Amino acid sequence: FFQHQCRSVKIASRCWHPPQLHLKFRDETLLLQGKNPAAASGLFFRDGKKRIDYILVYKKSSPQVEKRCTFEKNLRAEGLMLEKEPSLTNNDIMFVKVHAPWDTLCKYAEQMNIRMPFRFHLRCRQIKSWLPRNPMKLDKEALPDLEETDCYTAPFSRARMHHFTINNRETFFSNSTRSRIVHHVLQRTKYEDGKSKMGINRLLGNNTYEAAFPPHEGGYKSRHPIKTHGAQNHRHLLYERWARWGIWYKYQPLDLIRRYFGEKIGLYFAWLGWYTGMLIPAALVGVFVFLYGLFTMDSSQVSKEICEANTTIMCPMCEDTCEPWTLSDSCVYAKVTHLFDNGGTVFFAIFMAIWVHFLNFILYNYSSVVNTIFCIFNQEELRPQFEAKYSRMERVNPISGKPEPFQPFPDKLSRLMVSVSGIFFMISLVLTAVFAVVVFRLIVMEKFASFNWKFVKKNWQFATSGTGVCINFMIIMSLNVVYEKVSYLLTNLEHPRTESEWENSFALKMFLFQFVNLNSSTFYIAFFLGRFAGRPGKYNKLFNRWRLEECHPSGCLIDLCLQMGVIMFFKQIWNNFMELGYPLLQNWWSRRKMRKGGGGGQNMESKTQLPQWDKDWNLQPMNAHGLVDEYLEMVLQFGFTTIFVAAFPLAPLLALLNNIIEIRLDAYKFVTQWRRPMPARATDIGIWHGILEGIGVLAVITNAFVIAITSDYIPRFVYAFKYGPCSLSFFILRCLRGYMNSSLSVFDMSELKNSSQPRYCRYRDYRAPPWSAVPYEFTLQFWHVLAARLAFIIVFEHLVFGIKSFIAYLIPDMPKDLCDRMRREKYLMQEMMYEAELEHLQKERKKNGRRYHHEWP
Repeated sequence: FFQHQCRSVKIASRCWHPPQLHLKFRDETLLLQGKNPAAASGLFFRDGKKRIDYILVYKKSSPQVEKRCTFEKNLRAEGLMLEKEPSLTNNDIMFVKVHAPWDTLCKYAEQMNIRMPFRFHLRCRQIKSWLPRNPMKLDKEALPDLEETDCYTAPFSRARMHHFTINNRETFFSNSTRSRIVHHVLQRTKYEDGKSKMGINRLLGNNTYEAAFPPHEGGYKSRHPIKTHGAQNHRHLLYERWARWGIWYKYQPLDLIRRYFGEKIGLYFAWLGWYTGMLIPAALVGVFVFLYGLFTMDSSQVSKEICEANTTIMCPMCEDTCEPWTLSDSCVYAKVTHLFDNGGTVFFAIFMAIWVHFLNFILYNYSSVVNTIFCIFNQEELRPQFEAKYSRMERVNPISGKPEPFQPFPDKLSRLMVSVSGIFFMISLVLTAVFAVVVFRLIVMEKFASFNWKFVKKNWQFATSGTGVCINFMIIMSLNVVYEKVSYLLTNLEHPRTESEWENSFALKMFLFQFVNLNSSTFYIAFFLGRFAGRPGKYNKLFNRWRLEECHPSGCLIDLCLQMGVIMFFKQIWNNFMELGYPLLQNWWSRRKMRKGGGGGQNMESKTQLPQWDKDWNLQPMNAHGLVDEYLEMVLQFGFTTIFVAAFPLAPLLALLNNIIEIRLDAYKFVTQWRRPMPARATDIGIWHGILEGIGVLAVITNAFVIAITSDYIPRFVYAFKYGPCSLSFFILRCLRGYMNSSLSVFDMSELKNSSQPRYCRYRDYRAPPWSAVPYEFTLQFWHVLAARLAFIIVFEHLVFGIKSFIAYLIPDMPKDLCDRMRREKYLMQEMMYEAELEHLQKERKKNGRRYHHEWP
């Protein structure tokens, strides 16, 4: 597995700055001259030489003229070059094209410790994949060679510029690196006097500028086929070999994604593709368990007894308007329950528990590899907001030895307490909404049980669960908008030190809010529904008015399954619409106004006449929170797939199908519908790994409780081997004869006020009959079942965690061959620096004509 993932590891480790792009662009003469073939698309200044690294957009009618002029003046003082261009589609829009000259790039590349390719080359042995060739891989003819140049990287230094491979100054810094450097300058340039008056983010917030983004590298479509004419640019290549729906079964070109969008987005798609691949075995086993339940549905002893119980009278579901009903009326309900609650459920739960821990363990090792290779070179910078807020308070950084702003502990503690209080308030709001849904279910349960329409009255369980889950879904989606705004405010209140700390804090709040919002009602159905209902004649009531819900005689698992299936299905549809459908509608509306000249500009008949900055301006910006929403969607899906997977074996299959669509949908959105995001670096997936670990532990515990408490597996098991007709046999289907009669208790209807009903009725519980010495007390079978449930939870958890520890012992934290390769790379780096310095000294001696000796510094 690790060998297969090694190419993904190179997202953060290997250099990717070749002097010429390895792309079969249409105009090969431009490649030979070292020029970008996108010049014709308007990606340069008017002189056709200065590359556009960033675009700033402002309205001419904006009153913030003085701030903008000061900001642009300071940008020029920092070494950037600016050129203004009016919009062709809106007379009120002005574009500011930003270019970073060579000296400015070198200056900030050194300050930011950007690693660049070293001049010494050495071909290393490639780590070969153990996987056989298959049609999922992109062939070399379809995709140009994207293998990394055989070079190593080192932090850039102007003093040792001769150590680096600088064949062409125009291509030495890649487009994404140039954009990242310019973004760094924009974030730290002042627009007014005062330490807090700096940064493009503040100018965007006060409407001095409307937008700031790096430009796309041209169009993503071509009139000519890519196989015969080649790709126009990286964006066109990404669309043809990644974003098209027709290649959904192909592997992702991760190297190209990382080159164009940066390591952070590249790591997200690498993680998403890897997680999707890991869902395949889980989905296959889940489908097998479901098919097992489907094929054995008619032969199930429990279903047979329920369907044939025409004379078994069940107690009324409400005390006033409801009437007794026969057990056979719920025949369909019992058969559907068997689809998900059968002998394969326990096996599937154990398999998924091991699968979850194996997935998290491999993810941890994968992150460790990336961190080992990259994180020690990636020194995070302070957020401009943090620098501005605490600029007067400084202390020496113990690592760099330089003074830097810091947040005093009392201030940090007070802000954290306010933030935690806000979190608890929002979680209490979620629990209040869940309580309202519970009350709604209690009300409609009585209404459906006494409904005049016979079909609804006969299937009141489905009607109650279905309406309850639909109302719950609408509440979930309504509260999500509130949680996002509250999380943003609370995170800004804390004033995190770095961008990664801000993202981790915001992501944790969003996850807590949405996880509780999404799963609280599911936890209620799994562990509380039917547990405190009481018995006939002594039912527990909410507010002394509504009787608490009971489970069906065949168990509560089908309610949990219905809750999960409906929420998971509709939430995925909603998310996909909001991710792609909504931007498509917005971009369509923008193009419609542009064709009609709604902005006061020219009536553009063809979008190809527009320069690239105008095209990008009419696209939608990336989410304000970056990849947090993308990760959050997948992590919530992961939790929904694993935490209650014992109740819904088809959850991994739905997740797999959704992720196959999600990868291409996200790809299409990034390439065609969104402006190009600022390329950012990352060493791992951040706090999401810790969240996934927590979900894995919670999944083991909840699945153990679902099988032991929610499912009827343990009661059936106890009956088969203790109370059944063949307690010494191990053939469970035959030994379940009489199980339904054993699991139903008897109630004397004459104890109620209405004596016109039958004398006795049955209800689901293990209680003594009314004619016994201690009527309605728990029987010995109840205590046997309770003991078996507790024993199963302990055995299940110890078994799973034991297997997890055994797997962790067998699999090393890092493959030996990769560890050796990293150690050799470190050794070769030292050799390269030594040989490069010697070569430089020899050239100096020949140049000066005198002989002298230099020691190695």
